[in-house]
Amino acid sequence: MELFKKETNIDFLSRQSITLGISAALIAATLVSLVVKGGLNYGIDFRGGTLVYVKFAGTPPVEQIRSALRSQLSGDISVTTVKDTPGAQADEVVIGTELKDERSLDAARVTITRTLQDRFGGTGAKLDFNNASQGDLLSRLREPLQRAGVSLSGEQLQKLVEEMHRFRDRNRSGLLRDIDELKAAPGVTPAALNVLKQELGAAPFAIRQVEIVGPKAGADLQKQALQAVLFALGGMLVYIAIRFEFIAGVAAVVAIIHDTVITVGFFSFFNREINLTVIAALLTLIGYSMNDKIVIFDRVRENLKLLRRQPLRDLVNKSINQTLSRTLLTAGPTLLCTVALYYLGGPVLNSIAYALFIGIIVGTYSSIFIASAILVAWHRYQETRRKAVPAPEPAGRPPVRKSSPKPVK
Repeated sequence: MELFKKETNIDFLSRQSITLGISAALIAATLVSLVVKGGLNYGIDFRGGTLVYVKFAGTPPVEQIRSALRSQLSGDISVTTVKDTPGAQADEVVIGTELKDERSLDAARVTITRTLQDRFGGTGAKLDFNNASQGDLLSRLREPLQRAGVSLSGEQLQKLVEEMHRFRDRNRSGLLRDIDELKAAPGVTPAALNVLKQELGAAPFAIRQVEIVGPKAGADLQKQALQAVLFALGGMLVYIAIRFEFIAGVAAVVAIIHDTVITVGFFSFFNREINLTVIAALLTLIGYSMNDKIVIFDRVRENLKLLRRQPLRDLVNKSINQTLSRTLLTAGPTLLCTVALYYLGGPVLNSIAYALFIGIIVGTYSSIFIASAILVAWHRYQETRRKAVPAPEPAGRPPVRKSSPKPVK
């Protein structure tokens, strides 16, 4: 496949002072942003803490949740809204706490759950079906069902509870608005439904997920993430140094560090969280961007054999133009996929799609303008050094000494 019918003849390296200046400005802006903001905005994966995902039947009362929790918990508490799909009404909140030890984290989870039940539950003495476990339901329903004449064996009651849970999670997205909705669940008879309505209530929220990461585990994950990135860069440097030449490996690795720093910079500019999915995206970008650079360097190596007398700068320009269709045809569809993930993938895939989108643009830019410019600049520097060193005298010939003319008497 070709994007262009004829080979292009764009002088990419003629603008290297401008492109290198843009890259230097973005890297400087990243460093300034990190200093001003005191570092990256690490997610719970790295800093440690408790995250509780709560889905509401309507619009979440964010300020009420925040004020209720601040009276129960010490330290920083964040309450942010998320959407299942773009354009939809925000019906879910993520409650985050950052505490210093493992025991406090587990206690915070219990406190958050109890505070939500007390403040927003509204079920009174009834068991909240939206947040009850199967064990809680079995214990609560066994005797009332027997008294109502609904005779079920232990196995039948277990199956009924499982069907009710499955109906709630699959048919009602994990949240019932009214217990009367259970009449559509398999196995729920009218007599059983009367008992369920007497014993169970439906709070206007459901705790969908709880994540707990201790501070020590978070610090270990930070260290391991950094090691993973450095090992990936080191391994690729060795590969390219063996496959091509050492300076090509250095140029590629410097360009990839450039890609990574600028991508992380966009996370810092917009105060987005760095979590494990973002690290996975960065590692993916390292491999993707390196592949782009290897394609160009491989064409340079081939052209060095065919066009030996052509200046290296012109040869590299020609190589970039020859691979331009391939570069754009690879990056274009991948960008479209990341846009789809960003807008349709939900909050779980949002961060990884954002990192991939920024990284692919920056990586394609660096393959054309940065890595190639470093390669040409290094060879120009080496050539200048060779010209500056005087040629040695031929062996076996004594040096010629110029004698000054004798003065005329």
